[in-house]
Amino acid sequence: MCVAIPGKVVEIRDNKAIIDFSGNQVEAYIGLVNVKVGDYALVHAGCVIQTMKQTEAEEIAELMGGLAE
Repeated sequence: MCVAIPGKVVEIRDNKAIIDFSGNQVEAYIGLVNVKVGDYALVHAGCVIQTMKQTEAEEIAELMGGLAE
């Protein structure tokens, strides 16, 4: 099973976004979805697949944190 996780877009460079996942920053391709700095986005397999509201992203992150415990 694969899981898409939410992060915050902190920078955009060409066709990639720098996404912050609780302090870990990674690059993700943004060709599928139009994003801007400050958006919360779901990332799967190195690609942004959806933007979402901050509250939704926080709920998912909380659920994922509970699974890790």
